[in-house]
This record gives sequence, structure tokens and C-alpha cells, in this order.
Amino acid sequence: MAPHLTFAPGDTLPPGAINTAGTPSVARPIAISGTDILTVKNLSKIFGPKPEVAAQLVKQGLGRDEVFKRTGNMVAVNDVSLNVKAGEIFVIMGLSGSGKSTLVRLLNRLIEPTSGQVVLEGRDIAPMSTPELREVRRKKMAMVFQSFALLPNRSVLDNISYGLEVAGMKKSERYEIARAALKRVGLGSYEKLLPSELSGGMQQRVGLARALAVNPAVLLMDEAFSALDPLIRFEMQSELLRLQKEEQRTIVFISHDIEEAIKIGGRIGIMKDGCLIQVGTPAELIQSPADDYVRDFFRHVDVSRFLKAESLMTRVERGLITGDVGAPAERYLNQLIDSGAECGYVCDQAGRYQGCVTPASLHRAGAQPLREALLKDLSTVSLDTDLHELSAIALSQQHDVPVTDAAGKLAGVVSCRTILKQVMERRAA
Repeated sequence: MAPHLTFAPGDTLPPGAINTAGTPSVARPIAISGTDILTVKNLSKIFGPKPEVAAQLVKQGLGRDEVFKRTGNMVAVNDVSLNVKAGEIFVIMGLSGSGKSTLVRLLNRLIEPTSGQVVLEGRDIAPMSTPELREVRRKKMAMVFQSFALLPNRSVLDNISYGLEVAGMKKSERYEIARAALKRVGLGSYEKLLPSELSGGMQQRVGLARALAVNPAVLLMDEAFSALDPLIRFEMQSELLRLQKEEQRTIVFISHDIEEAIKIGGRIGIMKDGCLIQVGTPAELIQSPADDYVRDFFRHVDVSRFLKAESLMTRVERGLITGDVGAPAERYLNQLIDSGAECGYVCDQAGRYQGCVTPASLHRAGAQPLREALLKDLSTVSLDTDLHELSAIALSQQHDVPVTDAAGKLAGVVSCRTILKQVMERRAA
């Protein structure tokens, strides 16, 4: 049976120790993508001799530094509440000392909370006994650390299967699972090597495979790529996104790098002085920062590639024409004029975008089919088209840019005014 591990602030994982043991052969309910799988409620951690006194001062509105001066207690995490949805990568980021690494260790009780709740799949882990908590770490909440923490005298395959071995799984079964996990991270032919024979990036892949082997409900990654060289780090970020696309795992990822957070995060929570300042998608944080602290994170980042058409578009409220492109164009002329829109967006009965028309083009087409009135030089974009590409397209045409989804349906339009506003704000920053 694996030992119960406890850590003090600043401790690192001891060499060879892992907290991601277990067996994926035990059936567990799979959370529906988009539903809350992990909920944090008013979670706090205060290090020091009198946390209850410090907690009262915090409630009175004193800041972290003042509390420390008066009591010698450090408020590491202060009243944090958030939810993580099944199948998303939720990034927690902040500067050094912001509390992000303490927060992630509170999620699986590697650090005991001072107050608050962590609810995983409907169960609060705070009151769990040591055996219950051990089972959570083995089967539901695996962790990948910044330090690879691989057993140096064991092969790659034995490192990956170590947790399954501790849980009592037969050798043939655990090796089969370990090989599958190793293949998923692109190291299928390296199973017999020792960790010392691998590069840093490869060792981190082994650490990731070890966590994947237990098939956890939630995967915690504490600055897992920050010790890697930039090129290897980029490759590991891409690898994580590839795995996420294929398997839709739920991941809580800790980072201090805004570029990394924007690249991999579906949503990002930004921390400062132990507090959660703002949670949102990259586009929401870029477009509507809660304060100057959040805004400063993006000050030196080219965010044009992260602002997508989906976050910039508006729904078509005027000028939406649902019709048959084979019907006479003049049939829709009065409808468009009455709407007051400069142009109309034509969709079929299923909502699939057909093209754009103007009163002038409808008038010219007259009794000809509606398709003859469609403008020939109006480009469409997909939901994930970035601001840079949108700007280039907007400059080449007179009307708002139509946005279509994967099924070809009209999702909305991005106005030239919106594009210009975003470009000017980026330049001003």
C-alpha cells in the first residue's frame, strides 16, 4: 500500500515518490463533457501558528502583508471559489508567490486546507479518511509535477506501471496499460530504457504517461513544462493539446506563463496574493480584464492570434434572409429594405449560409434567381479565425465578415468597427 504523503510549503516531491497509483480497470462514471466535475468553495490556506487569528484579520479586510506583520501567518490561498468542467483544460496562473501551486495541492489534499471545500464528482474530499483520500489519489486525481520524480533504477515501462503495481495489479495487465499510455505520448519504443537515458522532454512524457495510466477523472499538472527548454516545452504543449483533442480529459494546469496559458487553456483563472482575481476564456480576459493586474499580463503579448471570430462576432438580428436561392430575387427586396440593414445574409431552411445580398444586388437581379444577387467577393471565416486574418479579410471587402460553423451554418458576423477597435487597442497597449 502506498504511503500517505504530506508536504510543507516549498517542499518538492521526494525522489521516486508518486501519488498517481491505481488501476483503470475499476469502472467509474464518466462525467458528461461541460458539466462541473470539480468545485472549489471558499477554499483557504493559512500557514503559521495561529491561522484562526489571521483568518479573522482577513475577514476584516487586511491584506496579506499586514496579516503577516501582525501574526507571522502567511495567507497562501484566500477564499477561492471556482468550478472545473469535465473535458476542459482549466489553467491557474499568476506570478511567483500568487498561491497557484498551493491551490493545486489543496485540490488533492497534499496540503490540508484551513477552510473551505473541494468537491470532486459530488464528494467533498476535506472530511475523507486517509484510506479514502488514498483511493482518490490513485483512481480519480492524478498529478504531474515539475520535477519528473521518476524512479532512476526502473525502466520507463516500470515507472509508468509503478502505481498499478502498488495497487496489486498483475504484471501482464499493468504492462499492457502502461504500454498503451506510453504509446499515447509518442514513446512506444522506449519502454526498456532508464530515465537517465532520456532527454528532459522525454522524461516529462513518461511522467505524463504515468498519470494517464490510472485513467483519472481529473489530471493536475503543476508547472509541468516550466523546466523544459523552449522548443521541447512548445512540443509538450502541442502534445497535451493533441491528447486533449483525442480524449477530452479534464485537466487543471498550473502556469506562470501567459503565452502557455492562452495556448492551452479553455478557461484561465488569474491569481494574485492568494486571491482568484478573474476567471474567463482567453478572449474574455483579453477583451474585459477585471483590473490593471490582469491587463498587464497581456501587455507584451501579441493577442491577435488568440482573439477568435467566435468571441468577436455578433448575432445577425437584422437582414437575415431565409429563402430558396432559386426563387426570384425581387421577392426579398422589400424584406431587406424594411429591416433597415445595409446587407442581407441568406441562409437555407437548415440555416446553412448561402451568401450576402444588398438592396442594389436584389434590384439588379429582379426576377432572376436569388443566387444571381449574391455578392461574389464577400469572404466567410470559421469560428476559430484569428484577429490577424480577420483584419486582412475586412480590408478587402465592404461589408461585415460572415462567420460560419463546422456545419456551414451562419453563426454571426464580425463588423469592421469591431476589428478596427481591437486593432487600435492592441496598438495602444
